[in-house]
This record gives sequence, structure tokens and C-alpha cells, in this order.
Amino acid sequence: MADLTAEMVQRGRGPSSQEVAKRRGIARDMRSARERLTSTSGLERAFDYELLRLYAQYRVGAGIPLLALALVVAGASSIWVPAVTAAFWAAGALAATALMLLLSRRFLRQAPDSLPLQRWGRAFIAAEFGQSLAWAMLLLVGAPDARTLALFGLVIVAAVTTMLAATVPVAALSGLLPLMLAALSLLLFSRDMDTMLLVAMTVASQVFFAGLARRLYASAVGTLQSRAEKDAIFAELEQAKANSDEARRRAEEANLAKSRFLATMSHELRTPLNAILGFSEVMKNEVFGAHTAPAYREYATDIHDSGMHLLNLINEILDLSRIEAGRYDLSEEAVQLAHTVEECRHMMTLRARSKGQTFTSLIDDSLPRLWADERALRQIVLNLLSNAVKFTPPGGEITIKVGWTSSGGQYVSVKDSGPGIPEDELGTVMSSFGRGSLAIKTAEQGSGLGLPIVKGLIDLHGGGFQLKSKPREGTEVIVTFPASRGMDTLPAMNLGAERVPAETGPAKRARAA
Repeated sequence: MADLTAEMVQRGRGPSSQEVAKRRGIARDMRSARERLTSTSGLERAFDYELLRLYAQYRVGAGIPLLALALVVAGASSIWVPAVTAAFWAAGALAATALMLLLSRRFLRQAPDSLPLQRWGRAFIAAEFGQSLAWAMLLLVGAPDARTLALFGLVIVAAVTTMLAATVPVAALSGLLPLMLAALSLLLFSRDMDTMLLVAMTVASQVFFAGLARRLYASAVGTLQSRAEKDAIFAELEQAKANSDEARRRAEEANLAKSRFLATMSHELRTPLNAILGFSEVMKNEVFGAHTAPAYREYATDIHDSGMHLLNLINEILDLSRIEAGRYDLSEEAVQLAHTVEECRHMMTLRARSKGQTFTSLIDDSLPRLWADERALRQIVLNLLSNAVKFTPPGGEITIKVGWTSSGGQYVSVKDSGPGIPEDELGTVMSSFGRGSLAIKTAEQGSGLGLPIVKGLIDLHGGGFQLKSKPREGTEVIVTFPASRGMDTLPAMNLGAERVPAETGPAKRARAA
């Protein structure tokens, strides 16, 4: 049977996050390509609608100013042409502008999803052409003396058309075409140099406006693309946040399930363990008489030792799980650090003596008391000393230091002469159940939970943890407690000195009198 790989397991659970992101990207690209194929401008449908919407908004905003401009031009042209002719031209220009205004407002009122964009694009192009044609008639109805003013008006209208219709390039060209033809038509009536120069300048300005409209269109498309990319990034960030929240929720549920499992298993395991330890101790001590076979006593001792090892492992797992879950409650009181360390050293002396190890203690007895959890403090020191005894070879030396830190706090340092830890394995030994390679080869077996528990407990006290180790140079662990946990001895209160100021003032003068 083929080996079951992690990739196969992941596939059995479902697609990975990378595969999901890849599929989402492919689907987005296919949708974009489909919209571009069905679009007249080669862009996505959302871009086409946005460009038409900008065009309609510009036209609605410029509707009233264009109506006012038509009335002003009609009033000015009445100086050179009959009032009826100016009125007819004004009526046509006003009707074309009003039609464009109504068409734009109707477009903006409709829902984007149900709009036939191609039909509306053709309608805007036709309306733009009609409006420009109405303005171009100004030149045809004007008198010869007013042709300069008419050309000036055509240039203004061309500039306005370019700015308003830049988001729809075909509409901009359809709006400039009647104006350009009207300017060129002047050459049919006059070929003098002044007229030719005016026509040339007018046509050149209109060509310039056409190029400017193209640049404005490219700028508008670039702006829309940037905004679409930004919206896509925001959508991906929101999706990533949703995925992160879901992953955090699942992790919290898994952590809660783990805590419940450990709490249940601790009870279920400790109950038979107590029986195993009790009966094995009875058999080991031969309370009811000597064993018929001496090997039974050795077996009972092995059973008792194995049960104690399992019980200690369960306790360490429970302590670590409570620390990680933030449910380890500190029972703080005034504790003498030097005295606690000395008691722990005395408890470990028998184990160290069995391996021929010696303790060197450098303890400052003048340290004030600490406001700390005595049980947690004992567990910290015992874990450090236990590791030192396990990892120090027979005949080695273990150095214990207790003193002041530079910031006014207190520290405990335990240094052994064991195999040490390579620098690339420091992170491993600090993880749960992590053990260094040299320690596995040379030291006793352990659970790998001692240092994580020490760091968790010292973090609860607001202290610091430092691990120093090099291969074949031993390991030193330093834990520090902040100066805020030190309890300096307060000076005695002089109650008699406090009563003296109370007799000053009027009371003192009255007593003197």
C-alpha cells in the first residue's frame, strides 16, 4: 500500500487556500474576458456603464449653463441678423440642449443592471451630433460682419463639447464634426486671407480639442481601472479578514475542546493512576509479606516509577494548557526568593548526589521579599534544577545564583555543565515537547515541557526569561522578576512626632496663656 502523504490528506479534506485563491482568480479573469468580448469599447461592462454615467452627469451639470449661453449668443446675434432668425436659431439650440438634458437624466434614473449600454451609447452619440449641429447653424444664419463672433462661439462650444463628452470618444468626435464642417463652410463664401486664417485657427483648435478628448478619456479609464483594482484589493482583504476570523474561531473552538479533553482525561487518568501508585507502593514495600520471587519487587518498583512519571507528565500538560489558555490564577503573597531557592536545591540534592554532581550556590540573603505565587515560584526553580541535573553528566557542577538585577529587580540563574544546545535548536527546546538533539543523545528522557512552563509562569509575573547555551559549554537559564514586585521594608512610624504639629497654632497659644 502506498504511503499516505500530507498532500493526500489535505486533498481529502478539500482544496487548500492556495488552490481556492487560484480558482477565484481564474474565474475573475474569465468573467472579465467575457465582458470585454461583449463590450463595444473593449472594456468591462462596469467600465462602459461608469463612462456613460460620467458623461450623463457632466451633461446634466452643464445643461443650465448651456441654455444660458444659447440665450446670450442669440441676443448678441440679433444685432446683426433679424430677431426672428435669431429666435429660430435659439429655439433649435435650446431644444437640442433640453433633449440632451432629459436624455441624460433618464439614463441616470434607471438601474445599472437593466440598461442596454450599446443602445444608450448610440442615443448619446446621436444627441451629441444634433446638439452640435444646432450650434453650427449659428454660422450659417449669421451676417458676414458677425462671422468672427460666430467662429469664436464655435471654438467655445468645441471646448465645452470636448470636456463634457471626453468619457465617450465617439460622442466627442460626433460633436466636433458639425462644428468643424461649419467652420470649413466659410471658405465657400469668402477666400480672403483673414477668413482663411480664422478658419484655419478654428479647425486647428478643434483638432487640438479632439486630441485632448482622447487624453481625457485615457485618464478616465486609468482612474476607473485603479479604482477597480483598489476595490478588488479591499474585497480580497475583507475576504482574508473573514477567513482569518473563521480560522481564529475554529482555533478557539479547538483550544476549548483541547482544554475540555485535558480536564476530562486528567480526571479519568488520575483515578486509576492513584490506584496503580498505591498498590504498587504496597507491593514494593512488601507490606503484607515478602514476595516469593525477588523479581516481583523490582517489577513493583518499575510500575510505581512509571506511574509517577505518567502522573508528572499529566500535571505538566495541565499546567501548560492552563497557562496558554490564560486560566492559571496566581495566589500571590510575600515570598523570600533566596529561601525558596535554597529549599528547592535541598530537594534536588539527593538526585544530584546519586550522579556525583555538586551544587555551587551564590545566593544573596539580603534580598527583600517578592510579591509572587510561591507554588509557581517553586515550580520554576524545580524545573530549572531538574533540567540541570538531567543534562549535567556525572561528576558535573551546577551553579545557582540569586541576586539583584540592574533595574532593581531580582533574578535566579541556573547554569549546568551539560552538552549544551546548538543555536539553531534554541527555538525547538522552547516549544512544547521540544528537545535538543544533543540532549536526546546524552540526557535522561523528558517530556520537553519544563522550559515552556517556566517561561509561561515567569510571563504571568511580568518577568523576563533568557536562555544561554552553546554546544559543549553548558546551558544557563536566567529568570528575572521586575522591581515592582519587590517589597522593601518600610520605616517605623513615629506616632509621637506626628502629634507635635497638631498642637501648633491657637491651641498652643491657649495652653501657653
